[in-house]
Amino acid sequence: MKQGFLQVDLIEGKILKSMIIFMIPLLISNIFQQLYNAVDTVIVGHFLGDVSLAAIGACAPVYELLVGFGLGIGNGLGIVVAKCYGTGDENYLKKSVFGSVVIGVGVTVALMVISKVGLYPLLRLLQTPEDIIAEAYSYISFVTMFVGVMFAYNLFAGLLRAIGNSVVPLLFLVFSSLLNIGLDILFIVGFGQGIRGAAVATVIAQGISAVLCLFYIVKCTPILIPGKEHVKVEGSLYKELLGQGLSMGLMLGIVSAGTVILQAGINQMGYRTIAGHTAARKIHGFCFMPFSALGVSLSTFVSQNRGAGKTERIRKGVRYAHLLSLVVSGILMLILMVGAPTLIWLLTGTKEAEVLRCGTWNLWINAPFYAVLGILLNLRNSLQGLGEKVVPLISSIIELLGKIVFTWIFIPLLGYLGVIICEPVIWFFMCAQLAWTYHKVMGEKKTERNYHEGRQI
Repeated sequence: MKQGFLQVDLIEGKILKSMIIFMIPLLISNIFQQLYNAVDTVIVGHFLGDVSLAAIGACAPVYELLVGFGLGIGNGLGIVVAKCYGTGDENYLKKSVFGSVVIGVGVTVALMVISKVGLYPLLRLLQTPEDIIAEAYSYISFVTMFVGVMFAYNLFAGLLRAIGNSVVPLLFLVFSSLLNIGLDILFIVGFGQGIRGAAVATVIAQGISAVLCLFYIVKCTPILIPGKEHVKVEGSLYKELLGQGLSMGLMLGIVSAGTVILQAGINQMGYRTIAGHTAARKIHGFCFMPFSALGVSLSTFVSQNRGAGKTERIRKGVRYAHLLSLVVSGILMLILMVGAPTLIWLLTGTKEAEVLRCGTWNLWINAPFYAVLGILLNLRNSLQGLGEKVVPLISSIIELLGKIVFTWIFIPLLGYLGVIICEPVIWFFMCAQLAWTYHKVMGEKKTERNYHEGRQI
């Protein structure tokens, strides 16, 4: 299929070069998307103090649950669209786009209803301290009221990435992220709306990025615009879209649910520990972004090449991704070992020794295990791109169960140290399960290819 402007050729181009070119805009996009919440943290910490910062931290896992589910749905639907693009069937591609929009709207409405009913009871269930629960609910309730805005951007960006265009979503996200900074200052400092002002600013900025993305799709990418003839519902296509979208959404949602459960253990340690942990999580969020961007680019790469029937090219792409993950993890580890205390202070603006100690300790212990996380994400996204829906979901369930065990057993025994070591320990188990499955699946595809080649001879 002909490559359009700003699209990267992932099917015929040089593997490493194409993956890096496609990944860089994704990485920058992740950085600016992370800025949405990180800027809230910085401004709240500096202008409203540690208690308000702890309030944002207490509801952060719930926010990450929503973002993770929305991002997962968008990426999952995009995997199917990318496979259709790889086959070169434009008619089927447009049908998959229409189906993605239908499913996205349905999931959005369902999530808004669930959030409206269950949000405050969830904060209570997480044992959110009384002195911060009102502020926490004020922030997260407004974000969830407009969760459709976040879903819309992730869906539109996922469709553009599915055809090899990762630049345009980045440009719009950069603009709206910078706008978010100005709106944060306006609503929090200028209008004195507290942390609810941060939520208002986030929703407005995300809404603008979604509208800009949609406008570009309509005007510049006719290949993604369905016609009347593409509205017909095809059971097999919708089953694949719904299966892949929900699988990836549930996968990231279950991961975030584990973090929500873990937050229940943290919430019992006081607002200073919560504030330090919140700052460390924000920094981890930035550090995880290269691995996340690489994983998403790999899922698109694998999906397109799966559609084109290029199994060996998939193998090489995954090996290159592992190598890049090892290099990036080494660089990040060095940066955090030297600069962790300064980064925690810059993010929080606090003078509290306990806040600085908890945040720094968290970064120092987690950093050496980034390489394991990078390989884990590569394997998980590769399996998603290969059409595997259940196996990546199982890895998320392993993470959820691990966090439940740590919350009930190890955190009461080890205190905050139990919180810190929880994820690195779980990463090893998840990575082992995914590596075994990946090699099994690729072995089956090699056997299948040899069988077909033998039949042709």
